[in-house]
Amino acid sequence: MAVASMSWKALGTSVHVLTTDPRELAAAELAVKEILQDVDAAYSRFRDDSELSLLNASGGRTVNVSPLLMMAITTALRAASATDGAVDPTIGTAIRIAGYDDDFSRIAEDRGPVTLHTVTVPGWKVIRVDHVARRVFVPAGVELDLGSTGKALAADLAAHAARTAMNTGGVLVSLGGDIAIAGSPPDGGWRVLIAEDSALPPDSDGQVICVGSGGVATSSTTVRRWTRGASALHHIIDPKTGLPANGPWRTVTVVARTCVDANIAATAAIVQGQTAVEWLQARQLPARLVENDGTIHYIGPWPDPNPVAA
Repeated sequence: MAVASMSWKALGTSVHVLTTDPRELAAAELAVKEILQDVDAAYSRFRDDSELSLLNASGGRTVNVSPLLMMAITTALRAASATDGAVDPTIGTAIRIAGYDDDFSRIAEDRGPVTLHTVTVPGWKVIRVDHVARRVFVPAGVELDLGSTGKALAADLAAHAARTAMNTGGVLVSLGGDIAIAGSPPDGGWRVLIAEDSALPPDSDGQVICVGSGGVATSSTTVRRWTRGASALHHIIDPKTGLPANGPWRTVTVVARTCVDANIAATAAIVQGQTAVEWLQARQLPARLVENDGTIHYIGPWPDPNPVAA
């Protein structure tokens, strides 16, 4: 059977759901939408009533959280630990000061000059988590931002939920270019377009790879980008400076066991700069790195357009 697909907008980004069995698309779509609704309520930074917003406003009190928010925070802290703080969830204040203080569709307009200055990022180790009691402590004045790992986690959860809701076949879920795969892929694997702009249609021109399982994630400084006066800004914050990362890579794509693992590595590489090459090689993660001038580098066994082995 031909692959079936459905697309819509959610969480401020594009959502694509593909199934190997067209008869299962409706069930997969419903499961994905339910997960995304739960994610929005749990850890959207742009909803005053989300659990995350209430936690950030808790004034240093220890707060009981839902299993989903606990999972998202735990994932973010794992990312910080694995990357020596290159991917840090305590950048909330820094990214807000840089201008990313609303749903991205509403911040693109230039609101005039902004004075950029180094912001001290508290660091992930100030967060205290009691997994047994499901309680989290965020110091007063610290703002958590789970946008990076949170979106990738949502993709992984959505793909799993969709596959569980289906009777047969496999599914691919893409959330703004963060891709998670569950179940059996189509013959030869899922054909994935590697592009800086996740809004591009899947059949657009560009490099295509075939992936049979796991996750693919792309981090880029070129898409979620806005201007404030003469300053061009983007959403990937370097925790060492509290400013948008200013390294040699404009885009990094990684293939990994899960979408979360791929996203952690891709985002870390943007922040790490030149040292990312050795870091990715040590972890044997296939990656595609694009320099600011467009030069492309490949690390590890990068997938090609040929069908993967069954």
